[in-house]
Amino acid sequence: MTRSVPLLEDLGDLDGKSVLVRLDLNVPLTETPEGNRVVADDFRIRAALPTLFWLRDHGARITACSHLGRPKGKVDPKYDMAPVRARLAELISGVELLDNLRFSPGEEANDPAFVLELVKGHDAYVNDAFGSSHRAHASIVGPPHYLPSAAGRLLAREVEVLTGLLDDPARPFVVIIGGAKVKDKIGVLRALAARADKVLVGGGMSFTFLQALGHSVGASLVDPTHVEACKELLESTGNVMLPVDAKGLAPGRKLSIEHEADSEEATSVRDTAGPDIETFGLEIPEGWRGVDIGPATVELFGEVIASAATVLWNGPMGVFEDDRFAEGTKAIAEAMARCPGSTVVGGGDSAAALAQLGLEDKIDHVSTGGGATLELLEFGDLPGLAALRSAPNA
Repeated sequence: MTRSVPLLEDLGDLDGKSVLVRLDLNVPLTETPEGNRVVADDFRIRAALPTLFWLRDHGARITACSHLGRPKGKVDPKYDMAPVRARLAELISGVELLDNLRFSPGEEANDPAFVLELVKGHDAYVNDAFGSSHRAHASIVGPPHYLPSAAGRLLAREVEVLTGLLDDPARPFVVIIGGAKVKDKIGVLRALAARADKVLVGGGMSFTFLQALGHSVGASLVDPTHVEACKELLESTGNVMLPVDAKGLAPGRKLSIEHEADSEEATSVRDTAGPDIETFGLEIPEGWRGVDIGPATVELFGEVIASAATVLWNGPMGVFEDDRFAEGTKAIAEAMARCPGSTVVGGGDSAAALAQLGLEDKIDHVSTGGGATLELLEFGDLPGLAALRSAPNA
């Protein structure tokens, strides 16, 4: 069972011992006017501090490691860890941070030789990189073969909360799934629909479901390869709720994010209102694109969320990067914040929307994972967790 992963306390006496800690410090960077690269958002660095402080307080010598970006197995100054190392040093002293793991092709290839290089000189291993634990990479699954290993505080909390949703959620248990791609979430939808009392589907993926029911969706995003899978899911469950209306963008008009190369045009498009944007029911006219849930859906979904004892949300309700089509996502975030039940947000764009609205503190648990969150909810386990359970001390 995923709950049986060893914890920090299972490592025994760490005084004077060297501990390798896998973190997820894949943080966004920005450049100052002076040309210096600095951390733009240190959320993931701060999330690692409880584990690092615990290890330091127990006398361990800490070597941390992480990936940053996608350097594709080559040293690339763009993905150097120096800005991350500098911010980490401001938050905690005495922690050595290795170079970007993905500078070596051995990381993503799970090369045994690279694993041996990582564990050399260390007495124990801690995985606190939940957001990377769905990857069978060297630094995630390799060290537990050689060293006493444990889950860090962040990883342990993620597992506790997310597996709790699968095992015994307080009811009514409501799941909200959005985002653009059906193919990325049809598996987790099947798994959660079997456990939840209600599943609310929004975002771009909802139009594939609506087409599966025979509705006209105009030029909205549809995945023709998954229409039948959506139809089967709807027919096999009676708890999936779809939007009853949608905000649409007129034929020939573009989203502001599609005009990033032309800032003047982006501004004019963003400010356009009136005939270029309309709200439709379940039938969207030819050429129009559904880009957000409509007000009737906001009200419907909001009522379901308000009555929930447990709510999980993953994925935006519309193209929230464009201010004109952020209302659906904003409304769901606010409904989550008001919900008296237990609330969990599954990382990714949903977490970004919460941060943008300043509502993180109103949610009981905001996951640091994106793909890892979805895979754990779908399969009940991850390669990184399985590796910890195989460690010598497990």
